[in-house]
Amino acid sequence: MISPLLSTSLPLPLFRKGKVRDVYDLGSELLIVATDRISAFDCIMPNGIPGKGKILTAIAHFWFDSVQSFMPHHVRPIDFDSLPILVRQQKEILEGRVMRVLKTEPIGVECVVRGYLAGSAWKEYQATGQVAGHPLPKGLLLGSRLPEPLFTPAIKAQSGHDENITFDHMQTLLGSSKASRLREKSVDLYQHGQALIESKGILLADSKFEFGELFNGDLILIDEVLTPDSSRYWHRNQWSPGSQPPSLDKQFLRDYLEDQARWNKTPPAPFLPDRIVEEIQQRYIALAERLDIKISIH
Repeated sequence: MISPLLSTSLPLPLFRKGKVRDVYDLGSELLIVATDRISAFDCIMPNGIPGKGKILTAIAHFWFDSVQSFMPHHVRPIDFDSLPILVRQQKEILEGRVMRVLKTEPIGVECVVRGYLAGSAWKEYQATGQVAGHPLPKGLLLGSRLPEPLFTPAIKAQSGHDENITFDHMQTLLGSSKASRLREKSVDLYQHGQALIESKGILLADSKFEFGELFNGDLILIDEVLTPDSSRYWHRNQWSPGSQPPSLDKQFLRDYLEDQARWNKTPPAPFLPDRIVEEIQQRYIALAERLDIKISIH
């Protein structure tokens, strides 16, 4: 197995180092490099998934291209020849991992849309019968399809974990008009992704979208979109309410970590065995293949 790329060091000002992406400043634009790091429960695993950054970048490009007709986004064409020479010298490492994007003012709310009952929404429903302030029908099961896509925004809490909030709370934070526009755009994106991927035998259970604001107030899609890091994908022919079907995302990693009784979901995260690394890698590759994305991770 090839070695994972866990970090980069480019001769550019570092704008931000996220859980997965290293972001460099190009002035009015940013250069985003997807490493092979993987996180769960807001903790970065000590070993990565070889080739994951290339798979994520290819899937993100696929979806950004797919939504271009109705959702402006931050991705711009990249030309290695226009980058500083010391960056061009690392083309072999960077190729397939980078996106050149517009710099925006990120909206401080994550826009989550759910079509099925899973994850934190399932736990909240079990406890309260609601999800993010939305009352739901009684008797729903784990994995149940919701009557309609549910918008459940989230913010980063002080501990660093995502915290679901109500739409009313979102309106208080952002104002009614902006919150409504974000909800509408997020549901449109989810329904577009759901329709396309379901035709390929996959269900889009839920997804997280992030938006930025340009100087003129326009909202555009930023970060990543509909990747297996930001979405929950299930095999359609193995879906049945009452159980969680096999996924093509990092839920497999979360499930594995939940079984590690000695880890309390705070750093340092445990080292992942080779079999877990390989299983995650194969699930990400399988999703790319369902989207007819040709990819080489070597």
